[in-house]
Amino acid sequence: MTTFTDNAGRTWTLSITVDAIKRVQSLLGVNLANVTAPPQEGGEGEPLLTRLETDLVLLCDVIYAIVKPQADQQGISDEQFGQALGGDAILAAHDAFWSALADFFRSLRRSDQVRAIEKQTALVHAAVEAADKRIDALDVAGIVDRAMNVPLGGGGGGSASS
Repeated sequence: MTTFTDNAGRTWTLSITVDAIKRVQSLLGVNLANVTAPPQEGGEGEPLLTRLETDLVLLCDVIYAIVKPQADQQGISDEQFGQALGGDAILAAHDAFWSALADFFRSLRRSDQVRAIEKQTALVHAAVEAADKRIDALDVAGIVDRAMNVPLGGGGGGSASS
């Protein structure tokens, strides 16, 4: 079990169990039992693993479905839960989710699913690092200078009022 704290100071315990997987499936149509499968068996699209990493709203909905019994006990709606996830809290929830999911598969001796989670994490870190390098390499002054030296009116050289 892993925990995270939201922006309202509430601590949530993420425990991936068969019950939690069934709840996520029932509420969202998302099958956490096989994160490497495409959205629909035999269908096109990204594996659930990738969708959860790239779709922040989907990830938050899945996390809410997992902690829903705790939220119900506290009278917290999904909207209130989402309002308390921002900044560091969403990062903590993200990390807690992936840790809990990897622990679930590890306990089942499903090393294939654990390795997929680890590889997805490494891929995201590498992509962020590559994007940071590309952004750092941008010559902002040069881009602005080139844009400012383009003649108005498309560079046709003629006057706009003929």
